[in-house]
Amino acid sequence: MSIIIGKKRHLMLQRKEDLSHNIRYISKVPVKIVMDREFLTVHPDDPLTVLVSKFTSEETSAIVIDKEGKLLGFITMKDLLQFFTTPRRCSVVGLGLLKKYTITRASRVEDIMVTKPITIHIEDNLGHAIKLMIETGKHHLPVIDDEKKVHGLLEVNDIIRLIRIVTL
Repeated sequence: MSIIIGKKRHLMLQRKEDLSHNIRYISKVPVKIVMDREFLTVHPDDPLTVLVSKFTSEETSAIVIDKEGKLLGFITMKDLLQFFTTPRRCSVVGLGLLKKYTITRASRVEDIMVTKPITIHIEDNLGHAIKLMIETGKHHLPVIDDEKKVHGLLEVNDIIRLIRIVTL
């Protein structure tokens, strides 16, 4: 009986060691290998109706770019939903807050986009990306180069997909 328990424990320890090695490997993988190269883009002057129509169950974020493909902003479904909540009771109402709740059919992407999104450089590795995601709570990171040209989008799902491949 003790031989079987010992063998079982040995296999569990071996599996844990293999998993630990795989996780160390994942942190060294370049972002450009894992990122999604096909991502949703919009322009700042696009109406919100265009943005909403482009969001699907697979597309939950959009990168706002200029004509040269440079990053101007970022928006997620969560960002969009915040504009459909009512102001909290007893909140201090300033001009910025009033502006927030005046979304109309004439509103544009630039009215609600995050203008300074958290990004990751195309030459960074997944270890840095994972750390950044954990520290900031962000699930989507636009991948840019030194000139702020967007090359892709790194999402938590992309990292989880890699972990599944490596650990199976």
